Amino acid sequence: MTREPLVHFLLIGAALFLLFEWGGGGGRERRIVITRGQIEHLAQSFEIVWLRPPTDAELKGLVDDYVREEVAIREAMSMGLDRDDTIIRRRLRQKLEFMVEDRLEAHPPTDEDLALWLEKHPESFRSEPQISFRQVYVSRDRRGENADAFARGILDDLTRAGADATIPSIEALGDPLMLPREVALSLESDVSRLFGEDFATKVLALEPGRWMGPIESGYGLHLVWVRERVEGGLPALAEVRDLVERELLAARRKAELDARYERMLSEYTVVVEEEATTLP
Repeated sequence: MTREPLVHFLLIGAALFLLFEWGGGGGRERRIVITRGQIEHLAQSFEIVWLRPPTDAELKGLVDDYVREEVAIREAMSMGLDRDDTIIRRRLRQKLEFMVEDRLEAHPPTDEDLALWLEKHPESFRSEPQISFRQVYVSRDRRGENADAFARGILDDLTRAGADATIPSIEALGDPLMLPREVALSLESDVSRLFGEDFATKVLALEPGRWMGPIESGYGLHLVWVRERVEGGLPALAEVRDLVERELLAARRKAELDARYERMLSEYTVVVEEEATTLP
């Protein structure tokens, strides 16, 4: 039993307690307690990094360094070195707020909680409609006042060709454009980014399987054949469970922090002094 490193260092810790009690005075706590749990934590942290338990000498070094750190922190705080330090203030706030997160993690939301959140916040999880199509472009700059009539003439040709209209024949009918003639199944937002929001809205309203138009975009006129349209909607919980859980936990964290700060602020009187001078 006496060969166990933890027993040795509990004895070392007891000796250290006596050593640091010699200081006395100054209104500071002079007793430093190194618990068995702290020593085990130091040993476990070492093992995680080095993939082996620490030797007796290494464990003694870990305990010695921990004691030095504790002494340094107490002395620094007694000298006021923790005051008006942005990094320390921010870290202390983080630690306080982490306590809230730890409590929330101990009580994760149930499937019923998640389903209710999804039901009450559908706008955050609703999937976008998708569409695939081919398009023939007519330039107003190139065709001038005849652009609309020219587009309607192309529409007649495309309507006769129907689904048999090939890419080479389509390219011969319209004007050149740097955007694709064939658009694979894409989200509404992607179509909006390429052709404009108004164009995307109108294309999504078209009946699949026929040439229609002309539809205006910021570039000019388009004749469009919709291949496939997938309606958007609210997904099942299983499809978005991780996302719903993240949003619910974030909302709970904010609500818990707001409530905690309200309780703490009720114990304080806050005075905001106005500046005596104005900035130029």
